[in-house]
Amino acid sequence: MNRTDRLYALVEELRAVAPRPRSASWLADHFEVSVRTVERDISALQESGVPIWAEAGRTGGYCLDKARTLPPVNLTAGEAVAMAVALRGLEGTPFQATAGTALRKLVAAMHGDDAAAARDLAARVLFLGNAARTPPVPRQVAGAVEARRVLRIAYVDRDGATTTREIEPLGYVGLAARWYLLAWCRRRDAVRAFRTDRITSVSVTAEVPSPRLLRREDLDIPAGPGYQLSLT
Repeated sequence: MNRTDRLYALVEELRAVAPRPRSASWLADHFEVSVRTVERDISALQESGVPIWAEAGRTGGYCLDKARTLPPVNLTAGEAVAMAVALRGLEGTPFQATAGTALRKLVAAMHGDDAAAARDLAARVLFLGNAARTPPVPRQVAGAVEARRVLRIAYVDRDGATTTREIEPLGYVGLAARWYLLAWCRRRDAVRAFRTDRITSVSVTAEVPSPRLLRREDLDIPAGPGYQLSLT
């Protein structure tokens, strides 16, 4: 069994017995690998976002949160590759890292043969040229709105002057060439839009700010074509 198939099988084995644990030694015997290999595989699954945790003790082992994982997904190879191509368009946005995690979860949830067919098809898709992309968004900025923490940033304004500010992240605005972080700026005591490529350093504080309503009328953004993202 290759590693990809084993990772899929590990998840399915833990799902089948959840919420009971499986020990590393039991899994090693079952999949005919070493305990160290099982530990490396479990670590890789955890890093990809699979909700696996370890229970200590004589009867402990690895457990899977069954409620937060998907059963095998009946996607065709073409559907999976279409999603991969669409997610590739998120490069340079605040959602680049989570797009990669979502894609790995999707492939891990597919039937083994379908996942293999999707990988084979993906290997036949070639992108040529260096299409213009937005500058990469700093990792702490990309997760700022979801994390709901006050950020301390160093910011270079349009005149090249650098200031240190404490901000309360509120949302994002995406344009063709760049992304902005919308935030309440404590220095200005108002909502401001910060170009993410002008944020030169970021530190996440422990402070959780009081909730603020983000209203379009608070933003200095001209009316025109645009839309607000919806999951419905």
